[in-house]
Amino acid sequence: MAALALTAAACTGPTATSPNATAAPSETAKGVSGKHNGYRFAVVTHGTAGDMFWNVVKNGAVQAGKDLKDKVSYYSDGDPGAQSKLIDNAVAQHVDGLVVSMANPPALKASIQRAVQAGIPVVTINSGEEQSAAYGAIGHVGQNESVAGEAAGKRFAQAGKHKLLCVIHEAGNVGQNQRCDGAAKGFGGTTKRLQVDISNPTDTRARIQGALQADPSIDAVLTLNSQVAALAVKAKAGANAKAAIATFDLNADVVNEIKGGQLLFAVDQQQYEQGYLPIVMLSLYLNNGNTVGGGKPVLTGPAFVDKSNVNTVGQYVDRGTR
Repeated sequence: MAALALTAAACTGPTATSPNATAAPSETAKGVSGKHNGYRFAVVTHGTAGDMFWNVVKNGAVQAGKDLKDKVSYYSDGDPGAQSKLIDNAVAQHVDGLVVSMANPPALKASIQRAVQAGIPVVTINSGEEQSAAYGAIGHVGQNESVAGEAAGKRFAQAGKHKLLCVIHEAGNVGQNQRCDGAAKGFGGTTKRLQVDISNPTDTRARIQGALQADPSIDAVLTLNSQVAALAVKAKAGANAKAAIATFDLNADVVNEIKGGQLLFAVDQQQYEQGYLPIVMLSLYLNNGNTVGGGKPVLTGPAFVDKSNVNTVGQYVDRGTR
């Protein structure tokens, strides 16, 4: 009987072999009882300490837990190995469901698949869309990075820009490379890349400033993080450059810089939804056998914030939900 129970637990949830479909849980799956009992969910992201973007993701997940009367625990670590261990710890604690961001999918593959094999449903968020279903997740919530990057590149092209600098702030983050690839495609002009380290703001600013001073023909800068955007604005001033700057993601500084004309626009992936929606998806999966997306990602972006709508969106940034 014990062996039978173990086998049943290992077989619940989606398979890891079908990238175009998701499976409903079996009738014997853990937590499927026809009524809500208050689940325990763990959210494990690659966010770094103090990153306001991930604070908003956390706010969304925690609020969803409150609304659904589920317990949500949030953990993060920018190091892929450490993030993998956080996933393993959640599995060892027998959580009812997992939400995981996959900036470095290969590093997390084994841990995510161990969760699935243990009968724990997984929803991936933000990064790793292409690997999500193959790793066994029941769904993915985020924006398509290539599509978002392409849209940003087109906006710069429409503004009459000819040479774009795309600033990558996390080495090995597949999503950031996809953003720059998409931006190059949409831009059509010359595109250069600059690698910086978000954990070293002083060096990041100096590197951007140095790139602008070394090549005055750069007339567009795309940052992939709101905190890096603020550094780029300072770097532009230090270099006495005239490049237009835009960024991915929002915070209060970005809102103010759009209002003041220092930033052309922001690509908003609405990360509050990336925290909130997966908790709803996991609860529905466990309580009612539901899946969302039909094997396709649930897209939260790209949305764009510029002078035309920044006053409206800004009030949501102030309360920590955008």
